[in-house]
Amino acid sequence: MGELHYIAFDDEADDIKEKVESYWTKRADGFFNLRHDEIESDMAKRWIKEITNLLPDKEELNILDVGCGAGFFEVILGQMGHKVTGIDLTPEMIDKANEMICIYGLDSDKVKAQVKDAESLDFAAESFDVVITRNLTWTLPHPIDAYKEWHRVLKKGGVLINFDAEYAKGAHNLKSPENLAHKDIDDSLKDECHNIYHMLTISMLDRPMWDKHILEEIGFEKIITCEDFSNRIFLEYDEFYIPDKMFSIKAIK
Repeated sequence: MGELHYIAFDDEADDIKEKVESYWTKRADGFFNLRHDEIESDMAKRWIKEITNLLPDKEELNILDVGCGAGFFEVILGQMGHKVTGIDLTPEMIDKANEMICIYGLDSDKVKAQVKDAESLDFAAESFDVVITRNLTWTLPHPIDAYKEWHRVLKKGGVLINFDAEYAKGAHNLKSPENLAHKDIDDSLKDECHNIYHMLTISMLDRPMWDKHILEEIGFEKIITCEDFSNRIFLEYDEFYIPDKMFSIKAIK
């Protein structure tokens, strides 16, 4: 892996993005309710603790949340006093994220969500102190392009924080009784998600070691991975529980 090599065709990538957007459009309402419940749960406190340990030591950070979904990070990071910009490819998710921000009374000038493509950002270079993302990278047809963009928009000394999992390798878990986070989702949507998993080259890679290698080649430093991160988050078999093992990555520009 001496070069930034990744297999994806442009027309194939466009097709995948359309399928991903269509899937999350259908999930928007249910996902909003799940994330709202998560904000109100003890799990949110665990996320705050873990993220705080990874953030730079600064009272107010300018944070980009890539693939923000229904606004979970916008709320918890906004409540911590940070400036947060969430982006997502799916307009319905952005509507839900801004609704979530409004529900919790956060300043919309300081905490907001916008429709944007994670692989092609229109922010100026060195705009953010932190780029954070959760369960996004596995959906990207061009994750190297995304990582390059996230590196570009980070300030020197800025931090990338990525929480993800090898979901395709455990895709059968979508219909497992253990997968409580997906128990109320129609089987047709589970099948749709399963098909997306297996359209993506990233699904075949060994992660997070692949990510670490790519980040090093792009120019990130002090890259730390934790492959049992989910053991500190998913402590109960509740409505949020996912059996796939989530990992964390922290990298510094």
